[in-house]
Amino acid sequence: MADRVTVIGWDGSPLTAAARAALAGATLVAGASHHLALPEVPPGAERIRLGSLGLAARRIAGHRGTAVVLADGDPGFFGVVRTLRAPEFGLEVEVVPAVSSVAAAFARAGMPWDDAHVVVAHPRTLRRAVNVCRAHTKVAVLTAPGAGPAELGLLLEGVHRTFVICEELGTERERVTVVTSDKAADHTWRDPNVVIVIGGPVGAAESGGWIAGRDPSTGPRGWTLPAGEYGGELGEGEREPLRTSQLARLGPRTGDLVWDIGCGSGAFATEAARAGAAVIAVDSDPHACARTDSAARRHGVQLQIVHGTAPHVLENLPEPDVVRVGGGGVAVVSAVADRRPQRIVTHAGTRDAAELVGRNLTEHGYQVECALLQSVELDTRAWTEKERSVAFLLSGVLPARGA
Repeated sequence: MADRVTVIGWDGSPLTAAARAALAGATLVAGASHHLALPEVPPGAERIRLGSLGLAARRIAGHRGTAVVLADGDPGFFGVVRTLRAPEFGLEVEVVPAVSSVAAAFARAGMPWDDAHVVVAHPRTLRRAVNVCRAHTKVAVLTAPGAGPAELGLLLEGVHRTFVICEELGTERERVTVVTSDKAADHTWRDPNVVIVIGGPVGAAESGGWIAGRDPSTGPRGWTLPAGEYGGELGEGEREPLRTSQLARLGPRTGDLVWDIGCGSGAFATEAARAGAAVIAVDSDPHACARTDSAARRHGVQLQIVHGTAPHVLENLPEPDVVRVGGGGVAVVSAVADRRPQRIVTHAGTRDAAELVGRNLTEHGYQVECALLQSVELDTRAWTEKERSVAFLLSGVLPARGA
């Protein structure tokens, strides 16, 4: 096992005295090609070019001597420190940090970043990273080959965003470019790069925030909001008890893409977005689309609104994680199930209609639950019945692969 492992962050600035001292005594140095070319790397040290971090960690663990790992930015922020400290390698690690590439990117852009979300995009997580960019107004994306600015722009089709692309930060080839998301695929970008994705109203509060990312305490408290928050005109399938149950069964969260088909007043779409998810709201009624847009603006959330008739309009939409079907019946539920989201919720007014939808979901391989929801609203001045609603709530869950 290596006698000592020191991880040195590098941001293009001259190395600190601690970093130079660690390198001077190193018998093994690991890093990218531009790190290994630094004049402070001892000529007699074994050199490992970082590719697979796991393979490099095994070689370092098997080395008898003193190892140094060089990494861009802060190696403890989405960096190599997590891998090196994994129990299977048994390495004790010392860290000499540097300015993170995210902090450097925002500094180059002259923007605050305490209100930004930070995500890592590689081919496996690219879709979820894009969903965060859909849902939030300021996102920093740490990219990887195959999941860079061009791929981000292509997957954001239909959503306007501004990209600030920072290439090779800290090097002589550093370049900062501002383009719209639809133009990002027209260029070739150098690795490594960080993309700041901006969309919607951006601006820090005068006194600053208290938590990084989006402040969860802004806006009214509650998973669902009363009808008055949406103009008081809610459809039968949008009543608060049903809406609450639908949200609970879908569980939308950051990184998800939600389809809300038959968005009506925009109540469900807005509340799914308040939970941090990206939302595409669909309706054939232009007035419903306008109401949904107004609700989203009023509550400060980002929605993509698509005017069209399901199921045909769904064909070109990006893959959803969870879906609420507020209208369209079995034909729309069947088309949604063909796209294999993890969860689907819908409702029916009669038992026969509920059975028809339930059988369709079962045929598509979903595990189906159905509950009869009845709610009675009382006037508390006289404790008399004010309004009654009854609906069959159906939910379908796609079993996990291998389960």
